[in-house]
Amino acid sequence: MRTEAAKNYNSFAEFYPFYLAEHANLVCRRLHFIGSTLVLLIIAYVLFSQNFVFLWLAPIAGYGFAWVGHFFFEHNKPATFKHPLYSFIGDWVMYKDILNSKLPI
Repeated sequence: MRTEAAKNYNSFAEFYPFYLAEHANLVCRRLHFIGSTLVLLIIAYVLFSQNFVFLWLAPIAGYGFAWVGHFFFEHNKPATFKHPLYSFIGDWVMYKDILNSKLPI
């Protein structure tokens, strides 16, 4: 485990460079992107169909793909374990950065 992971961050702006460093592997990043896209599709389906029973799939899809990326490709522990709120925000900022072509996948 990297010692940086235990660091306390005073702001998301301070945390985000660490978050990106933990997502340097392109396969890991792609898996995050797939998982986040599935989360959005699941939520859209649930809202459209009013079939709320499928909401439980959202965290499974989001975290499932991300954690496979970390454990098998990035070879690190997800930042969610130490910084859950900043990591959740980081997932969506990274998703936006990928969509805006600021980050390669």
